[in-house]
This record gives sequence, C-alpha cells and structure tokens, in this order.
Amino acid sequence: MSISIYDFSIPVLTRGLTNLSAILDKGSAHATAKKFDSLVLGQSRLFPDMHPLVRQVQIACDTAKGAAARLAGIEVPKHEDTEVTFADLKARIAKTVDFLKSVTAAQLKDAENRSIEIKFPNSSWKFTGKAYLTDFVLPNFYFHATIVYALLRKAGVEVGKGDFLGAIQ
Repeated sequence: MSISIYDFSIPVLTRGLTNLSAILDKGSAHATAKKFDSLVLGQSRLFPDMHPLVRQVQIACDTAKGAAARLAGIEVPKHEDTEVTFADLKARIAKTVDFLKSVTAAQLKDAENRSIEIKFPNSSWKFTGKAYLTDFVLPNFYFHATIVYALLRKAGVEVGKGDFLGAIQ
C-alpha cells in the first residue's frame, strides 16, 4: 500500500487544527476560572517582536488552507483577519477544517510534482508539491501551533504534550 501526499497533508493538518481548538478551550476555561478576560491571552506574545496568540492561530489556519488549496491546484480561500476572541478563533479553525475536509485525495493525485509558487512583494519561493509540504507547510504549521501552546502554557493553562498531540489511537 502506498502513502499519498494527501495522507501526509489533509488528515495531519486537520488533526493539528482540531487539537489547537481543544487547547483554546482550555485557555478559555483557565481565564474564566481565574476571572480574567481571555482577550488578554489572545494578545499575549512570547517576545515583543513576535506575533500575538491571535495571529499565531490565524497563520496556522492560513498555512493549512493554503496547503490544501495549492496542492489541489484550486484557489486559496480568503479569510479576513478579524478574530479577537477565542470563540472567533475557534470559528476560524472550524471553517478551515471544513475546507480541508472538502479537499479529496483525488484532487491531490500527483500533487507531489505540482509546481507551487508563493509570491511575496519583493520575491517568491518555488517548490514542488512534495518540497512545499515537507520543507514549508508542516514546519510552519507546527511552529505556529507550538507558539499557541507555549503562550497558553506560559500563562498557566494546564496543557501538556497529550493536548498538543491529541488522541493517538
């Protein structure tokens, strides 16, 4: 049995976002229990020059939906970056997961060889589908998801490795 690029992308990103949503639930519950506004957590940063938690979630979602769309050769859905509350962030995650679930294995057939270009104002990056997934998408996705976890843990939210990994079996 062969393993496809679909197997290493859509289910992996869906699981990561699902776990991220559950971690946000714990953050919200922590704020409620400690009687402070969860908006404080949403604006927390590990260091002043890093994005706040809200933006970390947005980027994790953007990475996942961008990967699914580009690997499938379809248009990347646009999400406005207007989230403020944990409920807003969970809705964005749910919207992203719904999009991921709409992408089929058939759409990613031969995606490992698809030419993918990410454009920036002054440059661009060019990848094969496989390199895009392994060298950019997965490391970038996990970086931002890990930052969310670390920000919540730093704030005293009782999350552990099991929350980050989710149900293994």
